This record gives sequence, C-alpha cells and structure tokens, in this order.
Amino acid sequence: MGKVAAARKLASAAVYGGGGLSVLGASLYGVLRAEATLARRQIGNADGAPPNATGWYGRGRPGPALKVALLGDSSAAGYGVHTVQETPGAHLASGLAEGADRRVYLCSVAFVGAQTRDLDKQIDQALAMEPHVAVILVGANDVTHSRLPSESVRLLREGVSRLVAAGVEVVVGTCPDLGTVEPIPPPLKQVARTWSRRLAAAQTIAVVDAGGRTVSLGSVLGPEFAASPKLLFGPDRFHPSAAGYSSLAQVMLPSVLAAAGVFEDLAPEPARGEAVMPISEAAVEAARTPGTEIDATKVGGAERGARGRWVQLRRRHRQPQTHVEGPESDESSEPAPSDSPHPR
Repeated sequence: MGKVAAARKLASAAVYGGGGLSVLGASLYGVLRAEATLARRQIGNADGAPPNATGWYGRGRPGPALKVALLGDSSAAGYGVHTVQETPGAHLASGLAEGADRRVYLCSVAFVGAQTRDLDKQIDQALAMEPHVAVILVGANDVTHSRLPSESVRLLREGVSRLVAAGVEVVVGTCPDLGTVEPIPPPLKQVARTWSRRLAAAQTIAVVDAGGRTVSLGSVLGPEFAASPKLLFGPDRFHPSAAGYSSLAQVMLPSVLAAAGVFEDLAPEPARGEAVMPISEAAVEAARTPGTEIDATKVGGAERGARGRWVQLRRRHRQPQTHVEGPESDESSEPAPSDSPHPR
C-alpha cells in the first residue's frame, strides 16, 4: 500500500471505525510492541517535574491580550529542563507577544506521560479560560505505549472538533519522527520511524478535517536531532534538551502567529515548495518534510475535489530568535476585567 493510501485509510479507520492494523500490518504492530518495551527499558529519566509556563508574557505591551492554551505531553510541558524560560511554552508565548506586539496569557495544561486519550480532560481545563488559540503536542507516548493508531487519530479529531466548535484556533504539532531516538537500535528504529510518520500523516488529515491546522515536527526529532543528538536531546536521551525545545518552538511559532491573525496569508509560493493539493498527498509530504504547515482552503469555491479536501501546504519563514521571558503573575501585568482570561 502506498503512503498516501495508507494515511488516508488510517484516518478513515479513525472516523468510521476499525482497528487500523491493516495499515501497518499485524506483524509490524507486533514488532512495534516489542520496540516500545525495549525503548522504555533503555530510555533514562530526567529529574523533577517541568517548570510551569502558565502566566502573563509581553509585560508593558498593549492589549487586548491573546490567550493561548498549551495542551499535550511532556514535549509541550518541557520535561527535563530546569528553568521556565527553557520550556516550549515560554518560548511560544514570548515569541507571540513580540510578533503580535500584545500581551499574551499562556495556560499550560500539558503533563508528562499524556497520551491522546488525555486530551479531553485537558480541553475541559483549557476552555475554562476561553483561549483564542490552542497548541497541541501529542502522539509520541501513543507510539511508545503501542496505542492503536486509529484510536489515537479519532481522539485527536474529536478534541480538535471540540475546540473549533468553541471558537478556538487550533495548531497541532504532529507526531515527531521517533526513528532518531538514540536508545532504539536498528531495525526497530526503522519501525518507529515508519509508524510515527504514518501516524503524523493521519493526524494531519484528521486535524484539518476537524477545522485545525498542523505543523510537521520532523525537524525537531529529525535531521537537526540526528546531526546533534548530544546538544538537542536531554539527559534521558528521549526528550529534547533546552536547545531542542527552543528548536521545537521556532518550528511552531510562525503557524501560531498565523492562527492568531498576526500574519496575512498570501497565495502559496511555488518557489518555496508551497502548493494547493489534496489533503492525503499533502499529509504524506508534510510527514517527510519537517516544518510544513497544512491548512484547509478552497479551489473554485469548493472545499473538496475528486481526491478529497483541498489544503494549502506552506513552509513558513521562521521568526528571529526573541528574548524569552518568564511568566508574570502579579496584578500589574494582568488586563482589565473585560480582558480577563477567565470566563465572562
């Protein structure tokens, strides 16, 4: 089965039911279970809980504030770093405050060990502060715990649909390429790479169909990590280091700025490899080309063509590195009551 058909079938299984094992093959899934057990034994542990990035950023900038919810697993929480300024939440909120020239309130509900099945309760928490944008980083723990791909994709689709129905712009960082994790030896490394890329492609189809946009994170656990594993992996050799989280945030930030309405979206630039294409083809291309954003569009007024939903494939320019703030929680940094992050 080709990669496009495989991604489409996995996403379809998530929507219409079925285990989705035929996409990977039962034997491949069995090997994956063995790979997951081996990986968990060999991956070390980082010390302590990650710093909490929740709070106000962009002190002194004009209002009204942008409210951002950060959901997902340890890669969203920043597991393994020691200061809040090293977390991806602080990087994203600081970059958004500078790019939009507005105050930003970030609420991080991500936690270590979270899987896609944990998103529902995280969304309950996030919706309480009425966010403008939700950023989701999830999927790696589904791979290492051998969750059925179709279940993971279905739960992600349902979560994104909930957020979109509440008027929230959603940006999902798709499952990273786990084939670069050092403790996993070949040939299991190749299995992890195939599995995670197909999950990423299926996540893209499901998220865009639910009204969100996706960003490929292959560059975060892909060529950059493979080239500099000691710099970009943390002490447990699985989670990113402070430099790795910075790289992750830089990949996500342009799409978060676009979701917040800071950028005016122009027509795709073919010279940059951008294009309008059917979603299944775009999802596979994004999974193997890191830093790629996929978002729904229309062609001739139609959302769908003969080969499915139309999408824009974009490779946005990364933003210059900004000064990363720590969150403020004192009253002087909070907005007026009408601008409160809490429900009105």
